[in-house]
Amino acid sequence: MMDKNAFWAALTLAFGLAHAPAMAQDIYDSVEHGYADNNGVKIHYASIGKGPLIVMIHGFPDFWYSWRHQMAALQDDYQCVAIDLRGYNKSDKPEGIENYAIKHLVGDIAAVIKHFDQEKAIVVGHDWGGMVAWQCALGIPDMVERLIVCNLPHPQAISRELVNNPQQKANSAYARQFQQEGAHTMLTAEGLAGFLNAESDDVKQRYVEAFKASDFEAMLAYYKMNYPKEPYEQITGLPNISMPVLQFHGLDDKALLSDGLNNTWDWMDKPYTLVTVPGAGHWVQHDAADLVSSMMKAWLNR
Repeated sequence: MMDKNAFWAALTLAFGLAHAPAMAQDIYDSVEHGYADNNGVKIHYASIGKGPLIVMIHGFPDFWYSWRHQMAALQDDYQCVAIDLRGYNKSDKPEGIENYAIKHLVGDIAAVIKHFDQEKAIVVGHDWGGMVAWQCALGIPDMVERLIVCNLPHPQAISRELVNNPQQKANSAYARQFQQEGAHTMLTAEGLAGFLNAESDDVKQRYVEAFKASDFEAMLAYYKMNYPKEPYEQITGLPNISMPVLQFHGLDDKALLSDGLNNTWDWMDKPYTLVTVPGAGHWVQHDAADLVSSMMKAWLNR
């Protein structure tokens, strides 16, 4: 039987709290909503702007609104399409952890790109969205123009750290908690929104509503289906990344330690830009919103 206090303590240690965000245009009521279809699974998106397509993928626990600062900053030059991952908010929530395998998550992004009648897109991801973004670059590289990843090391690096880094093993306790039977019963919408301590009441309420519309069991299916399990094994031999990559990492992240960034450049065939952000935590796109947005814009426009 899981101890509820230990469960939330592990979660809080791993993800921490988001810092006070920069003030920016609130695009919540300005976006256009729609759905892309992946073999009968509807993926909800929010879209704003015109220009080359950027598909933005959130992590846990989050929803499309995670990218509000970047969408506001980039909308003049790009069509920013932020999705709800399957299981979250307004996207479909198929039952069974097998429906949250990486191949289906990558298929969702391919379906969104095709929905907009494009052959490829700039793909942006954070946390689990970062894992999906890396896997898109590996699995459907012809559909990824450029790749931007926030606070999620390369898949080979994550496995390396879990095998060799005792601190990363210890800090991954939350993931092992999430993999246990019945873990979803420990979650609440209000508890998951707790990382938004510095946000306005309006923003917090939007998160609570999105989490109430989500499926907690589906949220944790990502961990049960895709997060490495003990005994950990190191992944090797993946193909190199074949498009330019911009990677951000908030150095105060306790869930995913910065040691996981080491040697990422060895797995790149095109230019790789790494931006580490002291003082920012797991949600670097919130904690250092202006920096992330301006760097994204400069890198994309160079």
